[in-house]
Amino acid sequence: MAANRRPTLADVAREVGVSAKTVSRVLNEDGPASARTREQVLAAVAKLGFQPNLMARNIRVGGPDTTVGLVIPDLGNPFFGAVAGSIEDTVRDRGLTLLMGSSADDPDRERALTDKFLARRVSVLMVVPSVGADHSHLKTHRAGGLPVVFIDRPGVGLATDSVVSSNRAGAHEGVAHLIAHGHRRIGFIGDLPLKLHTRRERLAGYRSALEEAGVAHDRALVTNAHDQSAAATATSQLLDLPDPPTALFAGNNMVALGIVAELSRSMRKDIAFVAFDDVPLADALEPALTVVAQDPEEIGRAAAAAALARLDGDRTRARTITVPTRLIVRGSGERSAPALQEA
Repeated sequence: MAANRRPTLADVAREVGVSAKTVSRVLNEDGPASARTREQVLAAVAKLGFQPNLMARNIRVGGPDTTVGLVIPDLGNPFFGAVAGSIEDTVRDRGLTLLMGSSADDPDRERALTDKFLARRVSVLMVVPSVGADHSHLKTHRAGGLPVVFIDRPGVGLATDSVVSSNRAGAHEGVAHLIAHGHRRIGFIGDLPLKLHTRRERLAGYRSALEEAGVAHDRALVTNAHDQSAAATATSQLLDLPDPPTALFAGNNMVALGIVAELSRSMRKDIAFVAFDDVPLADALEPALTVVAQDPEEIGRAAAAAALARLDGDRTRARTITVPTRLIVRGSGERSAPALQEA
């Protein structure tokens, strides 16, 4: 056997001096084999480092793979990393392995990834839906018993389980917190694209908090950014307005990091700031960052639990599980508006 080639079933058979079919019977435990033969086959497998092709076997026998396919928009986003880690921890106890890929929030890439996962007959499919994606192509698989769970955002064209955060209520609470400290000019920097479910829900929470407090909604104070650099630019532009905001609300963690960078660069210590999503080292900033924290670990656990329940035969109607957010007060959101500071 060549040193740079992975060992095959045939290599194991030659090592033992039996047929490939005998090796297959031993490894799959689907036929008779003597104790001596079984011992020799397993010893040869260990010696050669042979790894069975589970995907090929599952396709051959018509069964599911022992994997969970997860499509997320961004492998570098700590929020989705925490969700994925929690899913992996939960499904591992059931002997399932997590496979993951990034869609980059592109519906075509999302479809390509889901097709690849379906081709290898994953036991569970989990998707953070991209804007513009149509999930009706999953109806046949869902009807056939495949658990499909949408995470963070609802899907389109498929009635199935979803696990989301309380986006609207959380944003409302964060903005109301700024209003309670006297702010009436509150800038909102949301994610892109504009039709993104989480952006729309958090913007709705922002607007409902203003309305509840009798504060007029000013479109000039609402802008968008999809990464840290764009968020820093958006922050600078808001603060350069003729009537600038005295407080800012970040629509997600990546936006928050851009705002932090720009406030630090411009040495603006007078701006109150609340972020939707916690960020690494938030309590190490000066002042520490006040956030509306999601619970990505609970989102992952809830999504995995829903999928495993479906695997176990749950055939109840599709449901949406909403995981609560919580306001964590650390300092940046408690700066009073200038009028109150002067009083």
